[in-house]
Amino acid sequence: MKLDILAFAAHPDDTELSCAGTLAAHIAMGYKVGVVDFTRGELGTRGSAEIRDHEARESAKLQKLTIRENLGFEDGFFANDKKHQLEVARVVRKYQPDVVLANAVTDRHPDHGKAAKLAVDACFLAGLRRIELNDEEGDELPAWRPRTLYHYIQSNFIQPDFVVDISGFWSIKKQAIKAFKSQFHDPESSEPETFISNPEFMRMLEARAKELGHSIGVEYGEGFTINKNIGVKDITSLL
Repeated sequence: MKLDILAFAAHPDDTELSCAGTLAAHIAMGYKVGVVDFTRGELGTRGSAEIRDHEARESAKLQKLTIRENLGFEDGFFANDKKHQLEVARVVRKYQPDVVLANAVTDRHPDHGKAAKLAVDACFLAGLRRIELNDEEGDELPAWRPRTLYHYIQSNFIQPDFVVDISGFWSIKKQAIKAFKSQFHDPESSEPETFISNPEFMRMLEARAKELGHSIGVEYGEGFTINKNIGVKDITSLL
């Protein structure tokens, strides 16, 4: 199954917090979009891996993702090494995305920057035909390299290279985030408060989306950084 856009995430809920509006906007335009989480978030203070598995499935339904998978890497301890690079490269070849979205290049959680570099390296390796990779049935997967890779922005503010208008999809983004009930503010929860479960965190997310939207003259926006210069033939497409 070929995807148009594939978003990688170190943890379940990374894409919901950072680029769910962008994914929803492109799904509405008819693109096939998928999310692949690297870990199950088993080191998280709240909830459990099993709960987050269920929440990820519910969020995927809300967003109408074509696929959502979890690679089962070890939360906190996965590495950008040959083993993990080949696993991610296999996914790239399997779904042949034109665009890949990956974690922020740097952030407060060390897994995020690590996952960003892992995605970049794996996408390059996926395009090398001398690396042999097979699918679940043992069939060879042909070499494939995405046309481009962008990084979404997470907790730490990073000046974006471009902003996507998500004004019509803010409500879907909020619903996708709220699908992860174990992780965010719940006045009835007895679990310890965390950085993201504090209600101020959600207010920050909306304020940031409004600020980024304002920067391009719309209500809500999501920002991304680039790995290489964006080229266009029609300068009016930048409007």
